[in-house]
Amino acid sequence: MMKRGLELLLWALLVAAVAGCAANDPHRRAKEGAAVGAVVGAIVGNQVSHDGGSVVGAAVGGLTGAAVGDYMDRQQQAFEKELADERRKNQVQIERLKDQSLKIDVNSEVSFGFDRADIKTAFKPTLNKVADILKRYTRSTVHVVGYTDSVGSAAYNRKLSERRAKSVTHYLIAQGVQPGRLYWEGRGERDPRASNATAAGRQLNRRVELIIQPVTDGQTPDASPSPAASGH
Repeated sequence: MMKRGLELLLWALLVAAVAGCAANDPHRRAKEGAAVGAVVGAIVGNQVSHDGGSVVGAAVGGLTGAAVGDYMDRQQQAFEKELADERRKNQVQIERLKDQSLKIDVNSEVSFGFDRADIKTAFKPTLNKVADILKRYTRSTVHVVGYTDSVGSAAYNRKLSERRAKSVTHYLIAQGVQPGRLYWEGRGERDPRASNATAAGRQLNRRVELIIQPVTDGQTPDASPSPAASGH
């Protein structure tokens, strides 16, 4: 677990000020006000922003029983439809997990340059699609998790994976996704999907995952658990 709330809250406030605060969002001002208050009380954890759970909970609302599966079904269908071209090109994979969460696996080769953490211009339209769907399906949180291969030191790889996860998070916030729903984490070379002994395996291990989790009744997004490892 790492302290992330303060940095991302300040970023979110900066984005809101520059972008004009997205006036069409009825919850935007409440969210920004909650974010200001939370800067003082940012806590240790892997939250992107811990910006007032009561405000977020009131705006998002929780799902119960069968409604969870139905809600995530519809959200999955939206992602599969909008990202159909990326899936055909093997740039993005979408998987439904046992706990009803969705995992969007992004090949870092198409999203970042070698040893860089700035998002490629060509990949931004894909993230725009993701942001648009997330803004429609507000009863879910998003964990952005970065991974690398094992080339280089473990410490360097962890930092690189953190920077990449943070870049994706910042971009989604800039597109209007509520900061209180977003978390980021870099796991470096941990939890590989394949062997790092081959070029093909290393490519699979260089990735960013978006884990989209439903908010259940009685839970606010800031209480969303960190996703389990997704390697072997």
